[in-house]
Amino acid sequence: MTTNQTKKPPGGWPPGTSGNPAGRKQGTGEVSKIRARISSRLPELLDALMVSALSGDVGAARLLLERAVAPLKAAELPQVLHMPGDTLTEKGRAVLDAVAAGEIAPGQGALLLGAIGAMLKLIDADEMAKRICLIEVALKIQGKQ
Repeated sequence: MTTNQTKKPPGGWPPGTSGNPAGRKQGTGEVSKIRARISSRLPELLDALMVSALSGDVGAARLLLERAVAPLKAAELPQVLHMPGDTLTEKGRAVLDAVAAGEIAPGQGALLLGAIGAMLKLIDADEMAKRICLIEVALKIQGKQ
């Protein structure tokens, strides 16, 4: 008995090949059916939800607001900050002084101090690389003598 069905090759399907190339037709799943039923009655549902929210149902009001209004995000405006001094320590003190004086927000101060700390790590890495190079040169010189 011969059939036109494709049999799975031994060892599985090769990458990029499917045993069902046409796939399932869109809109035939249960979720699609539920969405279609909801969308057909959406104006009624929204009206009922609005009535509930206006009559004091906090859950309905919250649902409407969460879905209709974009959440507010904190916005920090750029702030010019004078950081006197040559050392990172002095710059860190300037940031703390600016936070204490109310010139910048504490969150901005924390970010700036974090950036100063990251800069310190970069400087340390550069200095370490220079020291290693000097040690390697010194060892090569000693090896030649």
